This record gives sequence, C-alpha cells and structure tokens, in this order.
Amino acid sequence: MSLMTLVGSITGHHDPDYYAGRADAHDEHTNGTTLTELAHRARLIADHHPSTQYALGYTDRLLELRREHTATIAAQTDLAHTGSAA
Repeated sequence: MSLMTLVGSITGHHDPDYYAGRADAHDEHTNGTTLTELAHRARLIADHHPSTQYALGYTDRLLELRREHTATIAAQTDLAHTGSAA
C-alpha cells in the first residue's frame, strides 16, 4: 500500500493555470500543430478562455516556440552559407 504525498508546487508565483496553458501549447506543437495554428488558437483562447493566466501561459509558450524556430532557421542558414564548396 502506498500513500500519496501532497506537496505544493513551486510555480514561480504564477497560477497553476499558467503552466497548464504552457503545457497545452507544448503538447499541441509536439503533436504537429503548426505555429500559425497555435497563434490562431492563442487568439481564440485570449478572447474566450475564462482564465487569463491560462491564456498568458499558452501565449508565452507560443512566443518561445517562435523564437526557437527563428533561431534554428538562422543557424541552418549560417551553416549553409559557410559550408565548403567541395
């Protein structure tokens, strides 16, 4: 038999809904949702979701994904232009 230990999470002073929004955006992107679709969903969530913190978390993760995508493209472009012309 095991007992469940309940411990408060360290949330960086954010509401748990904030992290739920981040997790949902991350999961959707991992499952193949494009950044354009995520941006559209973020706008809908901002307008219609009852939790502002959820909408902020979702949007924050979307912005991080965009920055990651942009950095990846820049690195790949740099590699393509500095490769040897063998």
